[in-house]
Amino acid sequence: MKRIVVLGGGESGVGAAVLAKKKNFDVFLSDFGKIKPEYQKVLNQYEIEWEDEQHTEDKILSADEVIKSPGIPDTAPIIKKIKEKNIHIISEIEFAGRYAGNAKMICITGSNGKTTTTMLTYHILKDAGLNVGLAGNVGKSLALQVAENSHDCYVIELSSFQLDNMYDFKADIAILLNITPDHLDRYEYKFQNYVNSKFRIVQNQTMNDVFIYWNNDPVIRKELETRNIPSTKYALDIDKNGETSAFIDNGELIIKTLNREFKMLEKDLSLKGTHNLYNSMAAGISACVMNVNNEKIRESLSNFEGVEHRLEYVASVRGIRFINDSKATNVNSCWYALQSMTTPVVLILGGKDKGNDYSEIENLVKEKVHTIVCMGKDSQKIIDFFAGKGPKIIDTHSVEDAVRESYNAAKKGDTVLLSPCCASFDLFTSYEDRGRQFKNCVRKL
Repeated sequence: MKRIVVLGGGESGVGAAVLAKKKNFDVFLSDFGKIKPEYQKVLNQYEIEWEDEQHTEDKILSADEVIKSPGIPDTAPIIKKIKEKNIHIISEIEFAGRYAGNAKMICITGSNGKTTTTMLTYHILKDAGLNVGLAGNVGKSLALQVAENSHDCYVIELSSFQLDNMYDFKADIAILLNITPDHLDRYEYKFQNYVNSKFRIVQNQTMNDVFIYWNNDPVIRKELETRNIPSTKYALDIDKNGETSAFIDNGELIIKTLNREFKMLEKDLSLKGTHNLYNSMAAGISACVMNVNNEKIRESLSNFEGVEHRLEYVASVRGIRFINDSKATNVNSCWYALQSMTTPVVLILGGKDKGNDYSEIENLVKEKVHTIVCMGKDSQKIIDFFAGKGPKIIDTHSVEDAVRESYNAAKKGDTVLLSPCCASFDLFTSYEDRGRQFKNCVRKL
């Protein structure tokens, strides 16, 4: 019996373990941290051997194949030992894809916007009555869905970490929204390594598949000059030109695919802002390719309610608006948030730096931000970069202090924007935890 070892006991790992068990593998799951009670319950229900708060090396290194959760870096000691023994390492998505049958895979990646595009695409397909699953960084584990409740198609948000350990998996529809520096600490601080990771989304595609991308992203354009991608390509951009399949013309969103045309007034889109136009275009093209009728696409694009922690309005306190953009874990994402601001801003930055270059937001900060409130264990890099460049800088080390100082610094008519540019792991368990704590503190005001 082939032995599968799963590293990581979260949503991804537990789902992979269940699928492996149902496919009659010898399964062992190990997590160096603490496994949550709800996941322990699932593992016990399926009689899967597991451990937490340790890695028992002889049990792990006896594996024929290892399924690694995306949060575990290649620099982890146990990963190095697995590689030394030439044991193949794959992701949960790669493993699930082996057993998904003929299900269509609609896969979305990009440095920014992928969660919104994923949720919007799923919203359109589900409302159109398709038997669709939501997986990857959002929704339930793909492997668990394949094991317990298979669907005809899946909308999957893929991070670069998941793509790194995918080899034979193929996206029927691949969406690449943008590529800006992010997670460079996981890629030897080499941007090209990160770019190569993102482009794995089109690996194995054939002429029968579809590749959707932002036409005006300089990194994507440069890569397309040297890469031979055989799939049908749909480029999206604000401006109409000979290359674009989705664009804005006289206040109207127009999408043209091989066999149809879709039109909708821009003002009727539920998601506002330039960045959300790209998200709506990508989701709209996917829906057209999946043969959803125009009226249903139009309806879904007009009633989608957005994503928690992404430019999420929290409350107004004495005329000061508070916006939760905790999902902005990189500088480019913060750039989009600042671009959409129409009032003076108090900007909350900080967290675990991933090799950030703050020059990307420097001009927008000078134009729109009068106060920067740092929130993190170590904000010296932010303080050093913005010192003497206009905004007042306040250093705090908790979400409670950051909210209070932001409120005190703001005037009536201002916006307090949490758009941190950084990962959350210095003070919080996740960007969701950061966003929820921020919202709770705002509501206490």
